[in-house]
Order: sequence, then structure tokens, then C-alpha cells
Amino acid sequence: MHRDNFIRLVKSNYYDSVLFHRVIHNFMIQSGDPDSKKAPPGQPLGNGGPEYTIPPEFRVTLFHKKGVIAAAREGDDVNPKKESNASQFYIVQGKKFTDGALDTLEITRLKGRKIPSDQREVYKAIGGTPHLDQNYTVFGEVISGLDTVDKIASVATSMGEDRDRPLEDVRILKAKLIKRKKKKI
Repeated sequence: MHRDNFIRLVKSNYYDSVLFHRVIHNFMIQSGDPDSKKAPPGQPLGNGGPEYTIPPEFRVTLFHKKGVIAAAREGDDVNPKKESNASQFYIVQGKKFTDGALDTLEITRLKGRKIPSDQREVYKAIGGTPHLDQNYTVFGEVISGLDTVDKIASVATSMGEDRDRPLEDVRILKAKLIKRKKKKI
């Protein structure tokens, strides 16, 4: 559902000219708020989008490694069903973890849920945000251009009312679908 919704929005030019309105270094970069298209500097963003939500689609095999695309949503206190915003998404930058840090995370933030060993290896090698696993729907992955994610994640951001918004706009000029090249066997 998330993938199909995202593709439909891309085809309708929904994401053209939207800002990355929330950027947190070593965590993620977020976009998809249509209100950001013409937002003046300093305006808080992050509440816009279609009037519908999407039910969660958690898959144990899809986790928050660096480069995944996942659906943004409101917090559990107002959204106990963990339904996703219909247009807002984030791309994980995250950070690399050690075994000790992952052990601590399992006890504290994951309340005892164990991170599978294959995923632990990925979190140690390339990084990510494991505390989001099974709480936010992962539906895509950046397959080239991770350096661009890192560049966006490194921009200066506001500490004011528009917290985490880049001080200089970072905009998606045009979102488009491209056909995958078939691998030669």
C-alpha cells in the first residue's frame, strides 16, 4: 500500500518543489509536506498532507538501515494504530553502532526485543536507526546517491520554532519514476 501510494503521488507530480523540511544529522531527512512548496523561511512545517492515512505494513525483513525510505507518522500518543501520513516520508542516514550500543538499545528503547544477527551486522557496517524498526513502515531504499543523503543531513538547521528545518531550503525539484535496468545473467 505504501509503495503504491508513493508511486501514485510521484506520477501526479505531488512531490515536485517540496522541501526537506526536517533534517537531523545522523538520523534522517524528511520531506513530503505539500505546505512546504511555498513556505516562507522560519515557518514550521510537517503537518501537511492528504486527508487519509495508511495502515502500518511492518515486515521483519525490512529494517531502518542507512538509505531506506519509510513513512512518517504522528507519535503513538495520538496515533496508537501507527498509521502513516499519506505523503510524508523520510530517508534514513543513521549512524554506525557497536555490539555494545545495540545491546543497550535492545534493553532500553526496544524493551527487550532482539535485533536479528544479520541486521546487527548491517547496523555495525553501514549504520541506521534500529529503534524505529517495527514502528514505522519501510517501503523503499536509495540504491544510488547516498552521498546526497549525507550532504542534505549535514546542512545547518533551525533551533527556533521551525526546529530542524534547514536554514537554506533543500528542495525536491522533480520526482520521477525510472525503469530499472534488467541485470544480465
